[in-house]
Amino acid sequence: MPKAIWNNQVIAEAPASEIHRVEGNVYFPLSAVKREFLRASDTHTRCFWKGIASYYGVVVDGQVNDDAAWYYPDPFSKAAQIKDHVAFWHGVKVEE
Repeated sequence: MPKAIWNNQVIAEAPASEIHRVEGNVYFPLSAVKREFLRASDTHTRCFWKGIASYYGVVVDGQVNDDAAWYYPDPFSKAAQIKDHVAFWHGVKVEE
């Protein structure tokens, strides 16, 4: 079962059938993410084919990993499958 881990804490975990792989990133359904470890960020980026990404900081045991998670709240039609999904980077380890 794929999982995202940071600071020895599982942040997200979902069956392989529920994740999406896009451009080498694993997108977990929002329902599989432990939201208590996420903190909203003001950061936004734009992808020409996915749309506008919003970010979360990941917070575990008082340590903050700024903008370590991102999602597309309203993805373009070509990326519709990642709506309500979250991906990770910046040291968050994804195990499959």
